[in-house]
Amino acid sequence: MKLDLKNSLSLKLLRVVLLSALIVGVVLSLAQIVFDVYKTRQAVANDAHRILGMFRDPSTQAVYSLDREMGMQVIEGLFQHESVRMATIGHPNEPMLAEKSREKVDIPTRWLTDPILGKEQNFSTQLVGRGPYSEYYGDLSITLDTAPYGESFVTNSVIIFISGVLRALAMSLVLYLVYHLLLTKPLSKIIEHLSNINPDRPSEHKLPMLKGNEKNELGLWINTANQLLCSIERNTNLRREAENSLLRMAQYDFLTGLPNRQQLQQQLDQILGDSGRLQRRVAVLCVGLDDFKGINEQFSYQTGDQLLLALSDRLRSHSGRLGALARLGGDQFVLVQAGIEQPYEAAELAQSVLDDLDNPFMLDQQQVRLRATIGITLFPEDGDTTEKLLQKAEQTMTLAKSRSRNRYQFYIASVDSEMRRRRELEKDLRDALALNQLHLVYQPQIDYRDHSVVGVEALLRWQHPEHGSVPPDLFIPLAEQNGSIIPIGEWILDQTCRQLREWHDQGFTELRMAVNLSTVQLHHAELPRVVNNLMQVYRLPRRSLELEVTETGLMEDINTAAQHLLSLRRSGALIAIDDFGTGYSSLSYLKSLPLDKIKIDKSFVQDLLDDEDDATIVRAIIQLGKSLGMQVIAEGVETVAQEAYIIAQGCNEGQGYLYSKPLPPRELTAYLKQARRLNSTSTANPATL
Repeated sequence: MKLDLKNSLSLKLLRVVLLSALIVGVVLSLAQIVFDVYKTRQAVANDAHRILGMFRDPSTQAVYSLDREMGMQVIEGLFQHESVRMATIGHPNEPMLAEKSREKVDIPTRWLTDPILGKEQNFSTQLVGRGPYSEYYGDLSITLDTAPYGESFVTNSVIIFISGVLRALAMSLVLYLVYHLLLTKPLSKIIEHLSNINPDRPSEHKLPMLKGNEKNELGLWINTANQLLCSIERNTNLRREAENSLLRMAQYDFLTGLPNRQQLQQQLDQILGDSGRLQRRVAVLCVGLDDFKGINEQFSYQTGDQLLLALSDRLRSHSGRLGALARLGGDQFVLVQAGIEQPYEAAELAQSVLDDLDNPFMLDQQQVRLRATIGITLFPEDGDTTEKLLQKAEQTMTLAKSRSRNRYQFYIASVDSEMRRRRELEKDLRDALALNQLHLVYQPQIDYRDHSVVGVEALLRWQHPEHGSVPPDLFIPLAEQNGSIIPIGEWILDQTCRQLREWHDQGFTELRMAVNLSTVQLHHAELPRVVNNLMQVYRLPRRSLELEVTETGLMEDINTAAQHLLSLRRSGALIAIDDFGTGYSSLSYLKSLPLDKIKIDKSFVQDLLDDEDDATIVRAIIQLGKSLGMQVIAEGVETVAQEAYIIAQGCNEGQGYLYSKPLPPRELTAYLKQARRLNSTSTANPATL
């Protein structure tokens, strides 16, 4: 802030001091001049008395002797003084013995001095003789012209006036300089420092203590001002923190610091408005973590929070391509990509996010892997409002999860109808078991030592009266969600145990039955009791019933799963881990679990001849199974080349369309009989069936 010169305190002070000094100087000078008037008058009188005293005796002698010549000599002597204008010697009642006069002196200052001192002054003294009678002889009279005295008086007055004024001005300047040095200059420095103070952080630039003013009023003022600045900043920070806290609570997620749904809606409204004017596309990506609940239960909720924070940081790494990033809550995030031209740009972003999640997170020296499913909607094709786009993105993500996880999916026009269909299927599924709409098919499992059929896997099918055959990957998640998987699972176990008993009675005594357990079943407290009862009821030999659990199902609650698996094993069942390689289990967990067999997921088997990564994974799983003393079975074997490869790597068993598609019980019985005949004669390879 710059001080206006006309408002300067120093300038005002200078004006006041100078004016005051000028008035005082003038008044004092005038008083001195008045006193000089008095002194000049006194000087005129004193000179007159001195002159009269000097010429009194000669004048008395001249009058006494009536010597006119002598009297004129006295008169001439008097006129030697420049101020004497007239002189007379004589008795007042007689003619003057001697007299003389001259014109007044012409001096420029007479116009001023005549009113003050008078034009002239008359003086006289009596001429008296000596002793004893002191006879009076006459008077000696003189008239003094005051102009010469006035000229000196004027000169002195001018000097007095000028010197008085100058002296007063000099004194005022000295006082001004003293005031300026002691007060105005320090105040200017204080003002300069005050102007440099940051209003947002006032205590950062405190006022410096002025040297020599530590204990006076300025020093006390500076100390008080600095304390006040600190107090202002402290209170300002507290208020700002409170305001920021309220703002963040209202608009941002508390854990990750990302915008929440409310803030996202405001940002997306703005983005859609701008994109609408520019006729550009906007992609809304809803990211939902897969099986995040299992991570919380496996580790802890604190670890889950740390993972969410780490995930937020990874998502922020894409901020250069994002118009907005927010957390909707739980394990769901939203990314908004503005200004895109083609949908593939959103697909590239989604795939980039999924690729980022392939890198494990390190927490407490443990590697934790996250997987996600992403639903994508586009503006303006899928909706023209924030609410529609967010809703459809979440629906798409949910639908994609129910089909296959760890991928992205775009919204399509049939999403709404599919969501309605899923709700109808979920409702119909509750009655499917009672209406005999569910049935089982069985797929053979081949032992690679002699290519004999050593087991079958039971697979559930649903024949809907209206929709026909419903895929298991659609209705099984629905059954898990609505809880109907528990009675369905018990029915499957009963049917498979009954069927296995029949095959054993038909002479296939070495046959093994593999049954898939859902995640919900695995964590159900009654599962071990149910399995134990069924094996006793149907008199099944130990290790003839093989229960398959998924890797992700194990990881959801590792402790509970381990306890149930131990109970199941004590009942005589074999335990196999299904779809191995698609989850995030670690070697330490596998070693601690009571597992007998590892099943290689078909997604790795089907491309192992063309994809070196898949081949590497298959080899690693087989070696892992060997090192842990487990049997290894490969799913999805469809070609002789695939079979030859996994056999060469040491795989124990295989299952897939190379051997047979899933068959109903009667057809599979025929298959088993044919396989037995072929093995007994050793004339054919089951791979040709």
